[in-house]
Amino acid sequence: MMPQLLDFVACLSLLAGCLNAQSIINGQIFTPGIAIVDAPQPNTPLGGDFLQVALDVSSDGQLQLPPYPSNLISAIYNITIFLSSYTTGKNFTISNGTASAGNASLGEIMQQEPGSTVKHVNWVWPDCLVGNGEPTGSNSARGVYNISIRQNFRLNGTDLYTIFDLPIHVTNSISAGNNQPSCDVLNNPLLDQNTLNASANSFTRIAGTGLQTGGDGLGKPRPDAQPQDGLGGAGTLILSTSLHYVWIGVFCFMLTL
Repeated sequence: MMPQLLDFVACLSLLAGCLNAQSIINGQIFTPGIAIVDAPQPNTPLGGDFLQVALDVSSDGQLQLPPYPSNLISAIYNITIFLSSYTTGKNFTISNGTASAGNASLGEIMQQEPGSTVKHVNWVWPDCLVGNGEPTGSNSARGVYNISIRQNFRLNGTDLYTIFDLPIHVTNSISAGNNQPSCDVLNNPLLDQNTLNASANSFTRIAGTGLQTGGDGLGKPRPDAQPQDGLGGAGTLILSTSLHYVWIGVFCFMLTL
């Protein structure tokens, strides 16, 4: 039993390391960027009329809202959000900066709710996600998804572009309605993980890191900025669909049998 116990402890340590990498503190999820996710929590079963996401774009009050003064050296240029799943092969636009007809996709996140440091995304579920419970077959679009949050920002004088994937479960009841957009209209080609990683900066922001808010100016957005340009490269923090964490937990349990 002793070797099994040691393996179990080691496995739990690995799992704890994975969970710690998500940087969840008092319910707030620190992304590899300026924005902080207040809701939803990872792996939450969701449904209802809307997908609701709450983003603190001030990083707990450290950054003012736009329009930014010319001497600011930390800022969010824009945030785009997608709902994607490698299980279903779907990649829906939630917001790419331009509102579409009927708000099927939303406008610029940073321009919503002027004066509020928390932006509340309320996106109508598209028609193919209507249903209740787990997916009923291989053709179902319901199931495990990532809320993919892409930030183009300037942090302490360095321009960065990062991708943060927050796993959810589209398994709660979603009723059909008259205003639901078409999944076909919102769907985009689904890029593989290596391509997405290559498009983003390798950057991990440690929770509690302060923001500098004065300097020589914003400059132009630079999605191609590299970690060596000013901020370390501890690896892109991608909170992918966390089935691998589940399997680690299952493996740990099996070791005790």
